[in-house]
Amino acid sequence: MPVISVPYAFNEEELYVDLQSIFGRSLFLKCEGFNFAGSIKLKAATEMVETAERDGTLTPESILVESSSGNLGVALSMIAASKGYRFLCVTDSRCNLSTRLMMEALGSQVHIVAAHEANGGFLGARIDYVRALCASDSRYVWLSQYTNPSNWKAHYRRTAPEIARQFPALDVLFVGAGTTGTLMGCARYFRERQRPVHVVAVDSVGSVAFGGEPGRRMIPGLGMSIRPPLLDESYVDEVIRVEEADTIRTCHRLARHGFLFGGSTGTVVSGAMGWLAQHDTRELTAVALAPDLGDRYLDTIYQVNWLQDLYGKDVLNSEDSATGSWAASPASPTRQGQRPDLQTGDHGGNLRHRLQDRKT
Repeated sequence: MPVISVPYAFNEEELYVDLQSIFGRSLFLKCEGFNFAGSIKLKAATEMVETAERDGTLTPESILVESSSGNLGVALSMIAASKGYRFLCVTDSRCNLSTRLMMEALGSQVHIVAAHEANGGFLGARIDYVRALCASDSRYVWLSQYTNPSNWKAHYRRTAPEIARQFPALDVLFVGAGTTGTLMGCARYFRERQRPVHVVAVDSVGSVAFGGEPGRRMIPGLGMSIRPPLLDESYVDEVIRVEEADTIRTCHRLARHGFLFGGSTGTVVSGAMGWLAQHDTRELTAVALAPDLGDRYLDTIYQVNWLQDLYGKDVLNSEDSATGSWAASPASPTRQGQRPDLQTGDHGGNLRHRLQDRKT
């Protein structure tokens, strides 16, 4: 049995949910929320903190500060409490109440920025506040999840190898895109080992991470109001964008079968099911990453008044949550960096045959 002395020492790595019985299509969902931080962000937080400690950036006198929409803030709060650091999380009004309360319960300070950018995002205001703090006091240490290579290295070293061990014949991997740390770590791992894995990034409609028009996004987690500095599109084979209404319907469909997942997971599953519906996947092995659980979303995506105020009274009426209004983005080799041998429109057998060709 596992026996630990620090909370970040435990993370369930081998739990998958087979979604065949719920959606009628085979998809193995890797559950990353079963740790004391409740999300996949624990991996990146641990890697960034330990790297900063090794290189001397982080000392006992330091005050950690980070911009986060929620999950990374909780992970850093937990690590800071365990290691004896002070931590200030800079977030915005979209951060779930339960998430803010959890950070405060762990002893962290939480600052909520009110100003937002012209495109409706809060990220610029959050980063400006962090930079001003660091300029005012040298004790503040900003790990910067948006630019820190330890973010993607955590998943290159841990998440991707965990998947490879369980699914040596993996064909398609769906990864949600926020800072793109998870996406880049996994994509680099499979590409550099020349594994024939088709990597699909799942983003939210309204995010500008991969270009496109900015729009309202009320569910924290995935999506960015700027281009992620960590993103290298040459490692991404395909991009799918999911409407928040489809995220919500997918979360509620999973909940009706006893699986309470968070908004980021709902987005990834919705996008993955839409993709699978458009392809002949009878002989393909597909895995998706579930970054979070649903307990922190009880007052938002699982709260009827909140849903109806923002998305209308009919948001839950549609049963078509598996193949909602997701949109696949055809990626050119020059802009989206898509590999020419794995095109967005390569449906069914062609995709399977090309994956098979690359195995031989």
